[in-house]
Amino acid sequence: MGKLLSRRAFSGLAAGAAAMAGWPMQGALAASPGLKDYGRAPEFVGIEKWLNSGPLTMQGLAGKVVLVDFWTYTCINCIRTLPHVVRWYETYKDQGFVVVGVHSPEFAYERSTRNVQDAIERFDIRYPVAQDNGFTTWKAYNNQYWPAFYLVDAKGQVMRQHFGEGEYAEMEAVIQALLARKAAG
Repeated sequence: MGKLLSRRAFSGLAAGAAAMAGWPMQGALAASPGLKDYGRAPEFVGIEKWLNSGPLTMQGLAGKVVLVDFWTYTCINCIRTLPHVVRWYETYKDQGFVVVGVHSPEFAYERSTRNVQDAIERFDIRYPVAQDNGFTTWKAYNNQYWPAFYLVDAKGQVMRQHFGEGEYAEMEAVIQALLARKAAG
């Protein structure tokens, strides 16, 4: 199953992941607490199948605030985050917010499109889900965890990362800040 991290371990890993990805750590942006510029969001690559939508690209999502959620349907940590992710999508989708669930299987049976579709229905997921069976998009993000969240601003920059459960209020505050910045600018 996915790895659980302490807050201290998470902070160190987030900085390390950004460095490994070649993303600059530029510190918190003064106008928006909780935001850091980790660099340009990678494209979705090697997606076997798109569920709940046609194929998407980060370039095509320009102008939107995008939450990229790496998950797999049997990971208990992922399952615990889904009600929050679903609620954020339903609350903010009409304001230019998009969630893209990148389903990256931990076990062989999780590669089945039918099983992923059943999970999407069971968890009432209405946002786009990319089936990343080859871990190509996972690798493009240098991701190592289930669940992992990458919040992308309207200009295509990764502005927040979070690995594991928790920090739901903080993530929602950053979503709101990025939507407000998008609306103002």
